[in-house]
Amino acid sequence: MAIIRSKELVHEYIRRDEEGNVESIQLALDHVNLNVEPGQFISILGHNGSGKSTFAKHINALLTPSEGTIWVDEMNTSDDEYTFAVRQTAGMVFQNPDNQIIASVVEEDVAFGPENIGVPTEQIVERVDKSLKMVGMTKYKAHSPNKLSGGQKQRVAIAGVMAMEPKCIILDEPTAMLDPDGRADVLRAVHTLNREKGITVILITHYMEEVVDSDYVYVMEKGKVFMEGKPREIFKDVELLKEHSLDVPQVTLLAHELRKAGLNLPECVLTRKELVDALTELGMKKASAGQTTEKPAVEADADKKNVLILDHVSYKYSPNTAYEVKALDDVNLSIKEGEFIGIIGHTGSGKSTLVQHLNGLEKATEGTIYYNGQDIYDKDFDIRDLRTQVGMVFQYPEHQLFETTVFKDVQYGPKNQGLDEKEQIKRAYEALGLVKLPEELYLASPFELSGGQKRRAAIAGVIAMKPAVLILDEPTAGLDPKGRDDILGLISDMHEKRKDTVILVSHSMEDVANYVDRIIVMDAGRPAFDGTPKEVFAHYKELEKMGLAAPQVTYVMNDLKEMGYDVDASATTVSEATESILKACK
Repeated sequence: MAIIRSKELVHEYIRRDEEGNVESIQLALDHVNLNVEPGQFISILGHNGSGKSTFAKHINALLTPSEGTIWVDEMNTSDDEYTFAVRQTAGMVFQNPDNQIIASVVEEDVAFGPENIGVPTEQIVERVDKSLKMVGMTKYKAHSPNKLSGGQKQRVAIAGVMAMEPKCIILDEPTAMLDPDGRADVLRAVHTLNREKGITVILITHYMEEVVDSDYVYVMEKGKVFMEGKPREIFKDVELLKEHSLDVPQVTLLAHELRKAGLNLPECVLTRKELVDALTELGMKKASAGQTTEKPAVEADADKKNVLILDHVSYKYSPNTAYEVKALDDVNLSIKEGEFIGIIGHTGSGKSTLVQHLNGLEKATEGTIYYNGQDIYDKDFDIRDLRTQVGMVFQYPEHQLFETTVFKDVQYGPKNQGLDEKEQIKRAYEALGLVKLPEELYLASPFELSGGQKRRAAIAGVIAMKPAVLILDEPTAGLDPKGRDDILGLISDMHEKRKDTVILVSHSMEDVANYVDRIIVMDAGRPAFDGTPKEVFAHYKELEKMGLAAPQVTYVMNDLKEMGYDVDASATTVSEATESILKACK
């Protein structure tokens, strides 16, 4: 008996004007038929707007069908008398843990659900303890959720759902906001619930490596299920997935590239161990004693001038209170013009605090920041001008949009700079052209754009001010693989054309390895490593202790190197790894 079953499920989003007349109808689910057996671990993939989240909200009765039927544990979700029981049966965990946590103490937050459904007090205490133990958060039960990392908050949110004893748990991109360690923690907790407690799991994600251990995968597009099967069946169609804005795990892509180049590898490799085992059977060259194949690191251009200097910068949140936190601790950094820098670090390491100091949004508790040699804390320094010279694109850039049309929104920055109207218009056109937003959208409302289009419009709004330094704080959070590659490719192209300084804050080690020239690793409020991607990811064991990781291919190359094979262990991208392995196979 299926725990979730949908038959010809249709959902339409209807927009009405102020008089209640229908303005538009968007078909979000188009006759979806889907069956989930009790105890299965199911993953749902699809690009932004494919219908994944809409389907998830039907399982939890947050939405009801426009047509067709969905049953949860044999209860028809359209039947009002079952709504409460459906939500107890199928618990939902959303993308941002901050939106789900409501109490000031962890155990109170976990108790909220059972209290709401009338569970007796002695049972609530038992359920809270059991749920926190399941997700490995028992020792934090008396803590304030505000003091937890993103991964810990998400585990508390999962415990809150588990305390209601659901048969099924739906996770809608639960790791989109988390660092590598937080992602691993949450996935471990969810797999444990599935394996040991028999809870049915439905995981919606844009991280392909999270799907590898699923029992079954559904791929959605335009509201329909267009592919389904076991992970190996889905990921073997690399080119087809790419055509549909999706991706495959990095090791799968590396194996695919090596197969295309003529290596006799299995059709679909899903894990690092599978790939290493398959490669060692090919008779690769062993390295000679003392031989090294690492490429020398490229030295940064010493002639370039420093655009920003941080001199002994420290910053405390809530100083002289019980909640005092030292977010930056005696930071010394110089940022040169024309650099493309990645800043990585676990949640709470000081990344966002650091970049918010660079354009004066936060003021250092101690130390000095210099922009083009000028102390930005001098009383004569124009801090407003600094904010146009050091442009900031926040984590959800679409929250920066506010004007009636896209064009006006992009024009706003140059207008604020006091430029004449002709120059404002010229800059808005140039910026929109650089971000490749179609002209027919220039006069549309920014709020009618898709997620990826909103990001482009917000980035255009910042670059229209022609900043010398462009800071992007997690600009691809929540985007599908194609949206992510489009935005990062766009930023990289603009950097090539404009030769400005770009600072990218990211949780994705693969993205940073693919695009930046220099990586600064933040840990406990100060830079722990600072160098080229090759130099930084060579310290992958130390990075793991900081809650980070290296790209998947770096682990594969180090595994091969440790087995004595003649490969470049410093490779950080698929193309570098492919080239090195092919050379070792000749």
